[in-house]
Amino acid sequence: MTNLTKHVNGQRRLNVQAELKPVSKYKYFAYWTTQNGPLQVPSACLRSGVECIPHDLGQKFQDEDASWKAQMKTEISQMQAAINQLLRHNQMPDLSAYSTASVEPSPIDPSSAVVVPPMDMTRDNSQEPQPRDDTGLVPAPMSSLYDLTRIKNLRSYVLSKPHASMIDDDFISQGIISVDDAQHLFAHYMQKSNQLLWGGILLPHRDLNSVRSSSTMLAAAILTVAALHMPERDDLLQKCYSSFVSLVSNTCLSRHHNLDDIRALCLGAFYLSNVSWKLSGQAVRLATEMNLHQSFHKLSRGQRDQHECVRLWYALYVCEHHFSIAYGRPPIIGEDLAVRNLEKFLQQPAAVPGDIRICAQVALFKILTQAYHEFGSDQKQKLGEHDFERLRFFNLAIEQWRLTWQPRSADSGDIGSYPSKGVVLFYHFARFQLNSLALRAIDESDATSFEPLSYDRREAANIAIAAATSTLSLILEEDDLRRALPGVPIFTHAMVAFCSTFLLKMAMKWSSNAVLTPGNRNTDTSSLGLTFNSSQVILLIRQSADMLAHISGQLNEKHLTRHIVSGIRYLLKNFGTESEILSNEAGPYFYHHTAAQPFLADLNNSMNAPGTLNGNYNFYDLVGSYGFGFDESYLGQVAAQDPELWSYQ
Repeated sequence: MTNLTKHVNGQRRLNVQAELKPVSKYKYFAYWTTQNGPLQVPSACLRSGVECIPHDLGQKFQDEDASWKAQMKTEISQMQAAINQLLRHNQMPDLSAYSTASVEPSPIDPSSAVVVPPMDMTRDNSQEPQPRDDTGLVPAPMSSLYDLTRIKNLRSYVLSKPHASMIDDDFISQGIISVDDAQHLFAHYMQKSNQLLWGGILLPHRDLNSVRSSSTMLAAAILTVAALHMPERDDLLQKCYSSFVSLVSNTCLSRHHNLDDIRALCLGAFYLSNVSWKLSGQAVRLATEMNLHQSFHKLSRGQRDQHECVRLWYALYVCEHHFSIAYGRPPIIGEDLAVRNLEKFLQQPAAVPGDIRICAQVALFKILTQAYHEFGSDQKQKLGEHDFERLRFFNLAIEQWRLTWQPRSADSGDIGSYPSKGVVLFYHFARFQLNSLALRAIDESDATSFEPLSYDRREAANIAIAAATSTLSLILEEDDLRRALPGVPIFTHAMVAFCSTFLLKMAMKWSSNAVLTPGNRNTDTSSLGLTFNSSQVILLIRQSADMLAHISGQLNEKHLTRHIVSGIRYLLKNFGTESEILSNEAGPYFYHHTAAQPFLADLNNSMNAPGTLNGNYNFYDLVGSYGFGFDESYLGQVAAQDPELWSYQ
């Protein structure tokens, strides 16, 4: 008998007496008895004194199974605790209230993954259901390919399939947003924002159920925009935004859409700054897939039902040009037949005052787009002297635009004089946008070498200064504009920010050469010849920042206005309070060169100090470019310098 130590999973468990018994001529094994039957151990292990681990498969499986079950039980308990905590945080029922069917992921659940359908190359057995106009000998190439192959996915477009139970399946029915919250948000949108988009012509529905029955995506877009314009409702905004983005992502490759889906993308682009460029591009592509670019042709041939399609095409033109200008990128929609025939569209019996307002916007961005193609957006490309003749032509076109459209933009009982005053606001901004090109690629050496600017360049630069100042002054002075500002698309807020940064740049870079004397109101006798009053401008920008701060109190903290206010005030820190002292000493319209020079010299030195705006913040890129790169050049760089901005991300 020999002592044998039993090891299970590498641990010593017990000692037993083993008896050597011959098994064969060559090998001997020691046998011992356990609950699982006899175990055999090579006798060589016993003779050499090596501890032996018996090969007990049954015991090994039992031990591993018990360990796995214990580990899984612990992990499931942790998951249940985490889920219950999330449910309580979102004021939802406890986990025990959910059945297996109720927790299955829905196609529009924001947390669900996108389900990729299989590549479909099936053929149609009959003619496509929608009528086609390409009965001639020269149809579109893809249409001919469809006629040849009959593959469904080659059809020009497919209308949205009717879905009687759409309301029962949307994010409101699922409880992501309660019915009461949805109704409250819809009413807020109709009251605060809908009339500001050309008298409400972008939204043909008047109640939430009608919207939900037509397009879940449009319902999500409306509720998201409404929540964005309500303070202290971050949780509600996040739910609406997640639902909207999930719907857009899950349907971007779908072939079943309707006009309300395009309206949803357009509405989101107008108000959601972080996805505006993507949504506007997707909306245009979807609209062209549905042949909205051909709607004006059909309307001209007497198809009255195409009036709404042409109206939506104009809204897309304005939306897409808003952001092509803001980001300095070429627009997608060109000057097609619809854009060239605005007056013919307004002569239609179905035209309403909102159509006049949207056509006015189309006409303005038509001019600005022509200027974009004329001068480009390269910040390093300086305008030549021969370019100013064309610049005067565009200035004349904008003057004519205001004379044409301001009298036709009738005021409204709901929003007061906003329609006509809005024309004036966009007139000032367009003049500023165009004439700031005169200072493009004018570097610091040009501003400090006392080399005079040419008359044409100086004339255009002074127009830009006056237009930027007028933009800020108009908003401050017109009550109806200030009341409308919280609910307007973000492009208007970007206008205010761009004008402010332009004027601050002027105060930092060029006004150190200015020599303004008492009695010479608005006269600049510097070598550059620019009409600029630094003290007055800084005071105006402070007032504008205070006005925007008041407006931002009516909005959610995720709204772009809060970023703008933080950015402007951050840049104003470089001026301290000395500029206000200069204004008080020299009067409201001028300052003494001798008093201003030390302050501006200190300012220039501070711009070059380590850790300040110099290097990390390319302030000079914010002037003289057709597209002002609002996301990258302004918000992105200011956020990097001001940690307080990250609290709004």
